[in-house]
Amino acid sequence: MVAHVRTVAFEGISVTAIDVQVQMSGGLPAFTVVGLPDKAVAESRERVRAAMHSLGLSLPAKRIVVNLAPADLLKEGSHFDLPIAIGLLISMGVLAQEELSAYVALGELSLDGSLLAASGVLPSAMHASENGLGLICPLPCGGEAAWSGLSDILAPSSLLALINHFKGSQLLSVPQVAERETPPRATNMREIRGQHVARRALEVAAAGGHNLLMMGPPGAGKSGIM
Repeated sequence: MVAHVRTVAFEGISVTAIDVQVQMSGGLPAFTVVGLPDKAVAESRERVRAAMHSLGLSLPAKRIVVNLAPADLLKEGSHFDLPIAIGLLISMGVLAQEELSAYVALGELSLDGSLLAASGVLPSAMHASENGLGLICPLPCGGEAAWSGLSDILAPSSLLALINHFKGSQLLSVPQVAERETPPRATNMREIRGQHVARRALEVAAAGGHNLLMMGPPGAGKSGIM
């Protein structure tokens, strides 16, 4: 049986659906990730293995192949950890394919099985909402995902909490919309006295997106301008 888990890849702010396929078969024990993964994705093998070991689960001595389809698209980021782990749990019979097929999953795994925040949660939630799917993301990202208006969001703190939720021994609460943080007040050019030429150079550089190198002896006011 091949387990299938939905996740996403990012091209700027665009979201592309990715099918994580996990197959376990006979042969020499191996754990291979294919589908044009970058180094962060390739390293997910060790994070997933350690996270599952912390739960008391050992990967079977089989040939394990994880394919990230479509295979011709570069996969970047550590958010593939969670969908790969879910795919392995489905192949091992710990979780049911039918229950997970309605969710998009993303998140980085810590070695102790806890879930770490991942980038791109809000566009992923919007993608899930547009396709009639739910979202599984780390607990620190739950408030961000809630901004999408998606109602079916699971934000576990760890891989164990996610397993317990689908086993019925623990109920994950729906995350609430995170409050916007007030950005710190930045220095305004109007507060700088003098240095008219330097101020004008900064304005031109900012308007045109140019690089800027300030040179001068100590005490000339370079730090104050910047």
